[in-house]
Amino acid sequence: MHVNVEDLCSQLVQIRSVSGEEEAIVDFLHKLFVQLGFDEINIDRYGSIVGVFRGERPGKTLLFDSHIDTVDIPKPQDWTKDPFGGQIEDGKVYGRGSSDMKGPLAAAISGVAQFIQEKGRNFAGKILISGVVHEECFEGVAAREISQKYKPDYVIICETTDLKLNYGQRGRMEVRTETFGKPCHSSNPSKGINAVYHMAELIPEIAKIKLGNDPDLGPSIMELVDICSEPYPGASVVPARCFATYDVRTLTTDSADSILASINQLIDQLNLRIPEFKATASLVESSALCYTGETISAERFFPAWKSDPDSAESTAILDAMENAGLPRSKGVYNFCTNGSHYGGEAGLTVYGFGPSKETQCHMDDEFIEISQLQKAAEVYRNIAENLLKL
Repeated sequence: MHVNVEDLCSQLVQIRSVSGEEEAIVDFLHKLFVQLGFDEINIDRYGSIVGVFRGERPGKTLLFDSHIDTVDIPKPQDWTKDPFGGQIEDGKVYGRGSSDMKGPLAAAISGVAQFIQEKGRNFAGKILISGVVHEECFEGVAAREISQKYKPDYVIICETTDLKLNYGQRGRMEVRTETFGKPCHSSNPSKGINAVYHMAELIPEIAKIKLGNDPDLGPSIMELVDICSEPYPGASVVPARCFATYDVRTLTTDSADSILASINQLIDQLNLRIPEFKATASLVESSALCYTGETISAERFFPAWKSDPDSAESTAILDAMENAGLPRSKGVYNFCTNGSHYGGEAGLTVYGFGPSKETQCHMDDEFIEISQLQKAAEVYRNIAENLLKL
């Protein structure tokens, strides 16, 4: 069955699927997978959907991974296009999720459908296409269910790469630091301990932490992203607590423990230097409700990963790109993906390839170029052929 990639992208964009509200798009994909003749269709407890094509001979399992949730649209009035219109204009498909990442999913489905149309089941192994929920806030957490069930040998992250082969990404973690004081009336501050002043001592020390640098992934980053005192608003009250959150971009050599240890060492030093100084550092934890009624939760540490850019698998993907008329270009992701689980946690063979540019993700008037959609579908078809021969 032929799948028109731009029409499918438009249809997917028209289905609103903000994180936690993916049921309608899963229903659509389930019907589509039935029409395409998938041998198995599974929806797990979080609500992610996986379709499976089985070859007639035993072999490796290849997963094309996409997420189906999108970020919301805080100000629809800032869009000149209907965010859920899926308009096809000027060689582009417009709308929320067109690049991140319903377009790449449409291309994966189109490419695999083309492969199956040509080969039937005359191949070794299995081909999986996933539509993963809750990726925008929990990169890789819902994907754990998929790797545990199917144990893929190869994972292609279909997130946008501008049609390059991506072989890694930095990880991400959120660290919460907290300082403790003693409340009192602000007219008599000597009777209390101002937690904000203590946080003001800690922040410049954290800024001095020496972080690593990877020749491929780039530098680790620890950036202060918010700060708040308690009580808030603090009318006439010396704050007893102060919270600061750091967004940390990690390397494959970093762990949650190693990052927290570097901060806790500074806290210990300030304990010795400043009377009554008290602070803690910990990972942020969060949870959200899935449309299935299941709660997804995690400590906010999503590890980095890096695959061999010169492996046989990498060469097979580069060959697939070249056969579609693309240059043999390689790079890495700047943002986090489900690869944090597949590569960073599970240690699987993971590479990224997808249409469109990273700069289109989460933007007003988000779009994807149809020429890139079509080229990506061709490459996905070639990847299926090449990787399953290894």
